[in-house]
Amino acid sequence: MTATTTTTTTTKRTLAALGACCTPVGSAEFDEHDAAELAKGFAALADPVRLHLLSLVASTGTSGACVCDLIEPSGRSQPTVSHHLKVLREAGLVTSDKRGTWAWYHVVPGRLDQLRTALR
Repeated sequence: MTATTTTTTTTKRTLAALGACCTPVGSAEFDEHDAAELAKGFAALADPVRLHLLSLVASTGTSGACVCDLIEPSGRSQPTVSHHLKVLREAGLVTSDKRGTWAWYHVVPGRLDQLRTALR
């Protein structure tokens, strides 16, 4: 046998073996729409300030965090903190409610679970 014949035979065997073992991966329940929706959450968390803010809000448990409580630990101004919290809210990672002049933020646990599940 020549080197070309050996290479061709080996290639055919490899392709045949791959064809026998390759089955579709993933889930039919996770489509492009789901991926786009999850990407919004991951994109919001890609910023270190927002990731830190989410961590701070999550650490408060069910009581939530007032914007005024997040200014000092984040080292950012109130408008900057509010902007980043707005991005997190639009990504569905936190919810907010008004109490007087301040907004209070709570983590959306189901949304974080979705992001965690997507990484498994």
